[in-house]
Amino acid sequence: MRKSLFEPKNEVVAMNAVKTISTLGLFFALGFAAAGCGAARPSKYYQLTPPTASPTAPAQDALPVTLLLGPIYTSHLYREDRIVYSSETQQMGTYETERWSEPPVEMFRDVLVRKLRGSGRYRDVNSLRSGAKGDFILRGRLYDFKEVNAKPLSARLSFELQMQDTKTNGTVWAHVYNHDEPVSGKDVASVVAALDRNVQRAASEVAASLDEYFSAHPPAAK
Repeated sequence: MRKSLFEPKNEVVAMNAVKTISTLGLFFALGFAAAGCGAARPSKYYQLTPPTASPTAPAQDALPVTLLLGPIYTSHLYREDRIVYSSETQQMGTYETERWSEPPVEMFRDVLVRKLRGSGRYRDVNSLRSGAKGDFILRGRLYDFKEVNAKPLSARLSFELQMQDTKTNGTVWAHVYNHDEPVSGKDVASVVAALDRNVQRAASEVAASLDEYFSAHPPAAK
């Protein structure tokens, strides 16, 4: 049977149609991929409010004491920059795009150093890793620094600190802190603000407790 002269043309048309459909499919696939990339939420970063600027020199009645703030141990969650949340049970998680500017344990440690230094009550306050020599070393453990999804919503901070006399290597002071600060809003920024208030409250409490200790145990002048 003789083939029609139009059959080859139809075959070309069919092949061109397949190519056109494939090209359109690739175009839409790339379009959806680009739309997906564009829809990614940018990360937001938060930080704690540092205490007021440290004085250029200690007060005239400053204690003849140099404090060193040593390591504060904690979970790996608080050594990363993710903001942590938890339920009323043991389950915990982290936000993907809401993050701290620094790991929480480092920010907490810096606030304590600046609070104690800014009080003007001590001859000097330094970090142990600075290589400075001191009369007492503060060490501790950070247990909680997180949002707690309960009723009401709260920001939990819990830790313990101990102070060691560098001459005797004995522990002469200890302080335990555990407080849930109410969160005023329902967004992450409100949680951060509540954690910030909690840290400022804790730093003031630690400074007052140390002041009481040295008032009861006045160090000898050097």
